[in-house]
Amino acid sequence: MVSRALSATLGRTLRSVARRPASLRSLATAVSQSPLTEVTTLSNGLTVATETHPHAQTATVGVWIDAGSRAETDATNGTAHFLEHMAFKGTGKRGQHALELEVENLGAHLNAYTSREQTVYYAKSFRKDVPQAVDIISDILQNSKLETSAIERERDVILREQQEVDKQYEEVVFDHLHAVAFQGQPLGRTILGPKKNILSIKQDDLSSYIKTNYTADRMVLVGAGGVDHAELVKAAEKSFGSLPVSPNPIPLGRQAHPKTKFIGSEVRIRDDDIPTAHVAIAVEGVSWSSPDYYPMLVMQSIFGNWDRALGSASLLSSRLSDIISQNNLANSYMSFSTSYSDTGLWGIYLVSENLVNLDDLVHFTLREWTRMSIAPTSGEVERAKSQLKASLLLGLDGTTAIAEDIGRQLVTSGLRYTPKQLENAIDAVTPEDIKRVAKKYLWDKDISLAALGSIEGLLDYNRIRADTSSLIY
Repeated sequence: MVSRALSATLGRTLRSVARRPASLRSLATAVSQSPLTEVTTLSNGLTVATETHPHAQTATVGVWIDAGSRAETDATNGTAHFLEHMAFKGTGKRGQHALELEVENLGAHLNAYTSREQTVYYAKSFRKDVPQAVDIISDILQNSKLETSAIERERDVILREQQEVDKQYEEVVFDHLHAVAFQGQPLGRTILGPKKNILSIKQDDLSSYIKTNYTADRMVLVGAGGVDHAELVKAAEKSFGSLPVSPNPIPLGRQAHPKTKFIGSEVRIRDDDIPTAHVAIAVEGVSWSSPDYYPMLVMQSIFGNWDRALGSASLLSSRLSDIISQNNLANSYMSFSTSYSDTGLWGIYLVSENLVNLDDLVHFTLREWTRMSIAPTSGEVERAKSQLKASLLLGLDGTTAIAEDIGRQLVTSGLRYTPKQLENAIDAVTPEDIKRVAKKYLWDKDISLAALGSIEGLLDYNRIRADTSSLIY
């Protein structure tokens, strides 16, 4: 149920299409023929957005809310995620069993997730059932019972979910990375919240969160696939017309929080019972609206992801994968560029069982980071751009993925960029842009580091920090 939101969207038509392989030509055709996103704002401030596919027999409709765990306090951390669980436990009009039966009878899928900045409730159904799906979503958002007995039962469910998350080393490391990078600030908290909060959250906390954050001006109702814009607007007016508005409405895409401060720091959790070392290193990244958003995504794509089990490192465009593979320095790595409304994290997550060479692994990784400030090659930049376009555009496969793209973009930027604009933005990135953003965000910058497992061989923070400006090869 918990998601991290990692990536985004914008574009331009593929050049020299006639000379490209058939797969890229079809991708270019899809880009140029993409349906338009229609947007209407209701009188109460609710945004309704659709992308209609006339021949689609199914549709995804959902509500994207500009509020997640970041909207909580230390005392209420975990409330947004707790609410997500309570949404399916029955409303004044539909008991839990009746709600489940209604969704099953429609052959629909109803789901939800919480992130640090967003909460999402969505349904996938046949096109004829879209109005009913909207009615169900509006009912669980506005009229959930939040019964004390159901709250008590759900505590154990969430605690078990927390135990499962704690077994996933990647999730644990990224939660710790946020905690040290954004110490003492809302973005530094986990989405599930601490155990003591899960055990103490009350009905009043849930009701207060709804009253404060579930307001029309902070929501986007999205429809993708077999939907008609006018009909969805009509359904929205009927189901969401009475939604309240914030006392001080803030337009979508505008910063609603105090500016977050990035703190260079580290946390190390040594556990020699874990046979591998899990290390995440990050600098302060960019917000969704930053003009450097796409150059930073391209630079992330230059490093890409690699897993030893897949082999072929020498055939990849990433020099880092070749160095790590040839010297057996790691099992895998994943580069990331995570954005929020006012800041971000840009970095890499490394997993290695070569415990005696962790210093080499980190050194060569940061050496490649410093190279971006000096000599990124045009070849690797072009390959990274092609890979990024393919992953983003091919990721828009299916009505749910499209709805997700529309909802996230409107909530984070107030706009929905077309695949063609996405192409434009990525194609416009040059090696000089990579050098510029590398000097701005990577060169001699403080890092945040989170490490877990058998990490005795990891050198101290200052030694690692020095590599961000080292020219020693």
